[in-house]
Amino acid sequence: QVQLVESGGGMAQVGGSLRLSCAASGDTTNMVVMGWYRHFPGKDQRQMVATVANGGSRHYDPSVAGRHTISMDDAKMAVTLEMNNLKPEDTGVYYCNFRRRKFGTLNYWGQGTQVTVGS
Repeated sequence: QVQLVESGGGMAQVGGSLRLSCAASGDTTNMVVMGWYRHFPGKDQRQMVATVANGGSRHYDPSVAGRHTISMDDAKMAVTLEMNNLKPEDTGVYYCNFRRRKFGTLNYWGQGTQVTVGS
């Protein structure tokens, strides 16, 4: 099993910044992708906000590209999402996701952390 500990989030002003962090522990071997997801408006399924893959490749939802930056500490098995130039539309619950490959793909989810953006 993999346990995910999320930190950060909270409230920020429009145009401000927040930092989300997530650390994985347990059996973290064969990691494939790690990152942050959320429910976008009108979507029941959580979708990618930003992820980083083993090897360093990064992917962003177009709505955050150019504003947010995701990075990974391989030694700590932790990811950090720097959220900049925040907009009210960024408000929501952000979930950390850890994906590993073993007899198929396994997904692990954090409990979620609230991000609230307002003037």
